[in-house]
Amino acid sequence: MDIPQTTPDQSGFFQRNKYLIKGFMISFLILALLIPTFFISQLIRERQERNEEVKREIASQWSSAQTITGPVLVIPYLQSEKDADNKLITSKRYAYFLPDDLKINGDLVHDFRARSTIFKLIVYTANLNITGSFSPVKLSKLNLASENMLFNEAFISFGITDYTGIQEQMRIQWDDKQYEYSAGANQTTIFNKALFTPIAMIAEDINKIHSFSMKVSLRGSEGIYFVPVGKSTSVGITSKWPNPDFKGKTLPEKNIQANGFTASWKAFDLNREFPQQWKETAEVQLSGSEFGVNLLQPLDNYAKTSRTIKYAILVIMLTFVVYFFIEVLQKKSVHAVQYVLIGFALCIFYTLLLSLSEYTSYAVAYVSAALATILLITLYTKSIFNSFKTAGIFGSFLSLLYVFIFILIQLQDGALLAGSVGLFIILAAIMYFSRKIEWYTK
Repeated sequence: MDIPQTTPDQSGFFQRNKYLIKGFMISFLILALLIPTFFISQLIRERQERNEEVKREIASQWSSAQTITGPVLVIPYLQSEKDADNKLITSKRYAYFLPDDLKINGDLVHDFRARSTIFKLIVYTANLNITGSFSPVKLSKLNLASENMLFNEAFISFGITDYTGIQEQMRIQWDDKQYEYSAGANQTTIFNKALFTPIAMIAEDINKIHSFSMKVSLRGSEGIYFVPVGKSTSVGITSKWPNPDFKGKTLPEKNIQANGFTASWKAFDLNREFPQQWKETAEVQLSGSEFGVNLLQPLDNYAKTSRTIKYAILVIMLTFVVYFFIEVLQKKSVHAVQYVLIGFALCIFYTLLLSLSEYTSYAVAYVSAALATILLITLYTKSIFNSFKTAGIFGSFLSLLYVFIFILIQLQDGALLAGSVGLFIILAAIMYFSRKIEWYTK
């Protein structure tokens, strides 16, 4: 007699573990949907890079951020030294002297320059009054002899970052005489770009106090900075721009209001890393001690959109988990294709956010994109489960999720704490609603 062969009940295995299998499928879909979010992230980065490129183009035509350095008194001198053949060679060198007192006061008149309705750059015109004085020159501190000094070749050097921003002929009032600046370095300079003007000096002038004054009208973009070359440097700036971002090692006393700001800096020679006077042979760098202000555009929509898409995995995962719970509780099977379509709708939210944020504020773009996405998925849920109640509950959950993400994006220091607490509450809710689910079906 043949004994009948029995085979394992394959259908029984899949039936008993269908939720587990469905869970693995959903997990795979979540990971697969990271691919389109990656490409969207690349798109955001490309648009951001394009924005920066356009800003650089506008700045090249208007003017870049300006750094003001000076004025600096430069006096040439002759130095004799022997070469390898023991021959005496005399060469011209330069000695640099910084002002004893430096005061800069002025205002920034801001404006915008745009290449299109999307890309724009904040620019300004700085109207500055620069005054101060030079104390008597002490050549002995540099081991220089008066007879070696070329006083008749002395000049004043004034450093700026971008010549394009000069709006009018620049002059300096030196004692009771006025001198006109020229562009260039006068063969040697401590600046990458500088203006200079020769001044008529004689040997006796080094024992005098020299006062100076300048009126400067200078265009720039985004920020303006000052190098504290004075033994005592004070800077006062006013502007109607309400979002300043103060930079540098020296921070100002400030007053920021909705209609603008005022700021005043005070710096001394002890606050910087370069001396009050030095010879050309010394390695002196004036950079690194500057301070100033950026005219900040607070609505950096690209940066906020980039931060938003970092939460895409969280949004997709929580949406799929809740959808899966609804499927289990209502004993209604949802096809994998339907999960994919919902996932694509969640991904399209970020392209909507990116495109809308280029024409309006981030908040308006976020709300518009979120409402469109929530409405689409809610209506689709109604068609799947054929229940307004289920669709309404899921739509409410999705709304709370997008509100939660929006709050996280707005927060700075408290984002980690708020996110951790929010995720803990979400996990607790999931654990609560899943406690009575019969995961193994018979």
